[in-house]
Amino acid sequence: MTVSLSIAQGELDELDARLLDALQENARSTYAELGALVGLSAPAAHERVKRLEGRGFVRRYAAQLDAKRVGLGLIAFISCYTTQDCNYAAFTDALGAIPEIVEVHSVAGEESFICKAMTRSTDHLDDLLTRLKTMPGMARTRTTIVLSTPFERGGISLLP
Repeated sequence: MTVSLSIAQGELDELDARLLDALQENARSTYAELGALVGLSAPAAHERVKRLEGRGFVRRYAAQLDAKRVGLGLIAFISCYTTQDCNYAAFTDALGAIPEIVEVHSVAGEESFICKAMTRSTDHLDDLLTRLKTMPGMARTRTTIVLSTPFERGGISLLP
């Protein structure tokens, strides 16, 4: 049986975890719908969700778009190798300002960061890579193009 660290430490109870799972499945659920899923009244579900939000368990609500349907059918992971004099704060701010970059991860290993990028085509990706290579602090990049995504969770599983 898998139990998350927050549940094990008493920060969340099973009802909280079930509410968070339900919100990840459909953040547009009404409090009545959430309550029905976990066995609470709508006001009790509302209070629990507000408390979870206030404690920082819910960072934000967002719609998950279909990348292909909006014209961004090419996904790539770009390893960023930085120079020794790289200003990491400025570097990550610059990466975050590029619309095609949807995730930036600081990693252990040869590269300093791995970015997930979504582009329209290989030409669009080539343009993005050209822009990245001119960034202050960038030594070089290595790119892996995604051929398919057989599985994508889309959330964090809190329950066994």
